[in-house]
Amino acid sequence: MKTYKWVGSERTFIDDINILELDHMVVGRFGGNSSAGQTKNEDGCLVWVNLEEGWEFAVILDAHDSTESAELVVTTIDSMKQYIMDCLTEPLPQSFKSMETNIVETFQSKAFLEKCKQVKGETACLFVARKQNYLWWLSIGDCPLYVHHPELARLSEYQQNHRSFFEWIGKNSTFHQGVPSYSSGIKQLRQGETHIFMTTDGLIECPNTSYSNPEEIFKMFKAKTTKNGVQSLLEEIAKKGVRDSTTILSWKVYNEKDAVMPSDS
Repeated sequence: MKTYKWVGSERTFIDDINILELDHMVVGRFGGNSSAGQTKNEDGCLVWVNLEEGWEFAVILDAHDSTESAELVVTTIDSMKQYIMDCLTEPLPQSFKSMETNIVETFQSKAFLEKCKQVKGETACLFVARKQNYLWWLSIGDCPLYVHHPELARLSEYQQNHRSFFEWIGKNSTFHQGVPSYSSGIKQLRQGETHIFMTTDGLIECPNTSYSNPEEIFKMFKAKTTKNGVQSLLEEIAKKGVRDSTTILSWKVYNEKDAVMPSDS
């Protein structure tokens, strides 16, 4: 199994494009342009890849005020590694249900909320797991999850989660409320190749680009490897003078199983 975790306080990647490959997954980072006023990177990520068992687990984070909230979430999830991996060995759909229940209960626990009170700032975070021919996500905040498959693209479907503002984990956590705000979902993957793409908002809010439209993002991957496509995206926003940091997690999976179709097709 390949594992990786990082937060922007460890290395900012300001004025520096960085591409990391973990088996078939690509981690891309650009900390923003110092010439545009960037001085820090408050993104983060965590990636576990187990090709032998046929799953990936990924977390992407976009913090503000400091990286402390992102560090807390990454450290907490990493400490749950064995439990989450055990969940991913369970049969579907129990696998996703067990994992989501445990993560949410952890964030609602008294011990975790006490730690949140001690950090500076808050973080949006997006959790994604792919097992076999299904994709699961837990979304807290505004980090988008996109997929590209020809059958979905013909119907202009790319974004899977809803970007929700004023949701975070940290000092002012949604989990401090009586009822926490978050969303989750499960998607059956279509037959064939699906491209999964997670990003922080530096990419989609970059000035003088059209990356707020996911169709434009996936155009950058035509006739390119995943690594080269991520590289091209980061080079473009660097050239356009983006200030905000961008972190991308991107990978492709191939599903041989049939997907549901309408009865009259």
